[in-house]
Amino acid sequence: MECRICKSNDLTLYYKQGYNSQYHYYRCANCRLVNLDLNNLVITESQQKYFDNYKPHKDYEKVKGSYKAYKFVSKYVPLTGKFLDIGCGFGSVLYFFRKYGWQTKGLELSQQLADHVIKNLNIEVEVCDFLKFEGDKGIYDLVSIRQVLEHLPDSILAMQKIHGLLKSDGYAYLEFPNIDGLSNKIQRVRNKISFLRKKYKPSYVPGHCNEFSKYTFEYLLQKTGFRMICWETYSKKAFTNFVYNHLHIGTKARVIIQKIS
Repeated sequence: MECRICKSNDLTLYYKQGYNSQYHYYRCANCRLVNLDLNNLVITESQQKYFDNYKPHKDYEKVKGSYKAYKFVSKYVPLTGKFLDIGCGFGSVLYFFRKYGWQTKGLELSQQLADHVIKNLNIEVEVCDFLKFEGDKGIYDLVSIRQVLEHLPDSILAMQKIHGLLKSDGYAYLEFPNIDGLSNKIQRVRNKISFLRKKYKPSYVPGHCNEFSKYTFEYLLQKTGFRMICWETYSKKAFTNFVYNHLHIGTKARVIIQKIS
């Protein structure tokens, strides 16, 4: 197989997942992307489990993670304007951005989730596959795509789509797993020891097809016309979050990038 970002054939087996360790991830020696081998695997068939985990919000003000996402963005994006949230779910991020002065819209694969946002927040949501979306070109000051990029086989196309949605010098906010996070490294070591190996149900199918590190993500930005404004890792726990913000060893990353005109 070849790397899905840089097309190099210099890949080595990095780790395995699954009940019988049948799912193999390979790391590229060039751009360091960790690629799931998609042969005989239709990755979209394992995505429904992520929709099933969504729970409706009774009080948007109590969705702390979404408020923290807004606060993170507001530190680095010195404006308000038009905001698009790709994969908006039940709309909690849209809620906070609208509250603080942004003009908001969502994109969502699930009609059920879109209907919830439209009914409860009166915010426009378009139901579509983001990678096939052809509207709204060059009109947004900010695009958000959280916990989505790692599920998309074609990372370059995804970033090109975001690039096309943004105004000149527009910003994007992304969240995705950090494959070089400390706990991920520890788990990969544990998986080499049979009695410490992570256990999977027989029905398990992976949802992540591309895993990023800071190095890989910066490589992707260079290929798709962006520059990095901020990269940090984070945690829901206050002290751990402080450490991860400064040492960047957490398993969850959030970034602000800017379109290069």
